[in-house]
Amino acid sequence: MTSRRAFLGLLGGAGLAVAGCGSLTGETTGEALASALPLPRPFTVPLPVPALALPVRPGHYEVVQRAARVEIIPGTTTEVWGFGGTFPGPTFDLRRGGRTTVRVRNELPVPTSTHLHGGVTPPDSDGYPTDLVVPAGQGFGPPPGGHSQHDLSSWTFHSGARDYVYPLDQRAATLWYHDHRMDFTGPQVWRGLAGFLIVRDDEDDALPLPKGERDIPLMICDRSFEEDGSFRYPSLDPSLRVTAGVEDAYMEGVEGDVILVNGAPWPILEVSATRHRLRLLNASNARRYRLELSPGGRFTQVGSDAGLLAAPVTHTAVTIAPAERFDLVVDFSDYPVGSEVTLVNTLGSGPTRNVLRFLVTHRAVDDSAIPKRLSRPEPADRSSAVTTRTFDFRATRRGPGALWTINGQPFRPGSPLARPRLGTAEIWRFTSDFHHPVHVHLAHFQVLSRNGRPPAATDAGWKDTVDVRPYEVVEVLVRFEGYRGRYMTHCHNLEHEDMAMMADFEVV
Repeated sequence: MTSRRAFLGLLGGAGLAVAGCGSLTGETTGEALASALPLPRPFTVPLPVPALALPVRPGHYEVVQRAARVEIIPGTTTEVWGFGGTFPGPTFDLRRGGRTTVRVRNELPVPTSTHLHGGVTPPDSDGYPTDLVVPAGQGFGPPPGGHSQHDLSSWTFHSGARDYVYPLDQRAATLWYHDHRMDFTGPQVWRGLAGFLIVRDDEDDALPLPKGERDIPLMICDRSFEEDGSFRYPSLDPSLRVTAGVEDAYMEGVEGDVILVNGAPWPILEVSATRHRLRLLNASNARRYRLELSPGGRFTQVGSDAGLLAAPVTHTAVTIAPAERFDLVVDFSDYPVGSEVTLVNTLGSGPTRNVLRFLVTHRAVDDSAIPKRLSRPEPADRSSAVTTRTFDFRATRRGPGALWTINGQPFRPGSPLARPRLGTAEIWRFTSDFHHPVHVHLAHFQVLSRNGRPPAATDAGWKDTVDVRPYEVVEVLVRFEGYRGRYMTHCHNLEHEDMAMMADFEVV
């Protein structure tokens, strides 16, 4: 298969390039990276549930980013870089309007920047990629030869720790937090810097949806492993201190061959024959999943990235791109006791086809229900848009290699591509040459159309990330509420993001 760099070279002086051969219209979103150790047998490890973060005092939390050795592949240990030394990090279970301060202390050998994905957050706590927490006593600057193409004056540094302030003035939703360091987001998330933050409110609490142990966050991601059990990732600089980027063959994105759920390979969960609420997050760097239940079954979607839908939507399959969340209810009373119900990925093959198995062990009283009306979110009104903007996500030839760009430009901090006004709505038109999961910081949006046709059923609700497929035009209505200041939009294929596929916008 022709490498991206060689393929781009065939185009000579052409300004724009398309994705590598064989991936133009298919479902491939990256290059497979095989593990060097034998893979474990699936469905032998119990599903772990991340521990809850505990406040040090009301409204204040502290978490330490540090290295730790954990058993992921049975019989071996893996060094993870985790919040609290765990992967995933602790789950923050918080309430709407409860102003929360999280002190993040960095005890890793590299800088970090923590982004609350989906949060309506002040700009100085948004986790901007050049706003870094540097390990105490160490100095860092922009990596030489990186893709950022800007100078040190646009960077800010905090020694050892910093406070992130989250007012949480937003609807109940499943959010997540992850590292967002300039040029190194991909490898640092791959090593474990991610976790859930769940916002709750009175509206969601009042619904008779499954609660307690039947309300389960599921972080799905793929990883590859070296023979000694360590994470395998094709960094040009494994220290992640100097040279940014991945080996040329992986410029489209990195896909592992081990599917992890909450940090465990192909786990199994015993469930009662009752309804369960599954908060699905795709935390993969590049891999998309088309999830189905085997031997058949239905998902009832009750929420999306930014909270409850207006009414439930039923699916037999759900395609989830990196950073998207789906809040689904599965009724296991549809299966006889003793059934094995497998969550499968029909975009995968071999080991990547399996995700998670549920074992229906017993019947139990179920007082949950799925009401016909879930919420009354503000509907999308195309006529409310004050302007329309186009953002073209595309590989662009620059010198001997390529950059992933927006509107033909690599990321330049401080050079916004848009200046929307606070309290307004705009139509943003996303176009692409490849699979690009597009994420907008601060602002939430609703999908209006795909290629001029109605959005997919899985596009329902208010979102912060949308799956834009090769040569597709996706229109979304974006609402700018909360705060003025500098924010970003970018591709959430983390290898694309690390190769400059980001852009500033400034809310004025």
